[in-house]
Amino acid sequence: MHKYEKIWLWLGSASLLFFLVVLGISAFYMGSKPPSCAVTLDPENVREHQLFKEPGLTQVGDNEYQLTIVSSAFDYDVGNPEKVVEIPVGATVHISTTTTDVIHGFEIAGTNVNMMVEPGYISTLTNTFDNPGTYTLVCNEYCGIGHHLMTATIEVVE
Repeated sequence: MHKYEKIWLWLGSASLLFFLVVLGISAFYMGSKPPSCAVTLDPENVREHQLFKEPGLTQVGDNEYQLTIVSSAFDYDVGNPEKVVEIPVGATVHISTTTTDVIHGFEIAGTNVNMMVEPGYISTLTNTFDNPGTYTLVCNEYCGIGHHLMTATIEVVE
């Protein structure tokens, strides 16, 4: 083996080892975890969890709201049978969602809101709705034969 090949092989191996040591220290010693591992719940008892007893939009501060949604087979429970949520323009909305059955997607078309909804985990995201209009909440992860029916409407009003 040529001298330069040995040098590059040694540098590559040393770089890989350094990366793995830093990753190991971060993961195990400092306790870093992905956000999805932060809050879990039993998917069979979602309605017993304090946050998901009454899904829908609630005001938690000045122009600040909590939107709680429960996903299930071909349905988003947003707190009303019409599947419409009215949000004031400029409001900061903390979205919390979970599912009772299988993996679902959670996308509000026309915004940057996009999450995976997995059984046993609470997915959260904060978004400010600055532009008035009607937005469609869709499931972007195939969840079964009625997947195309899984929608709700977000109306951002003045």
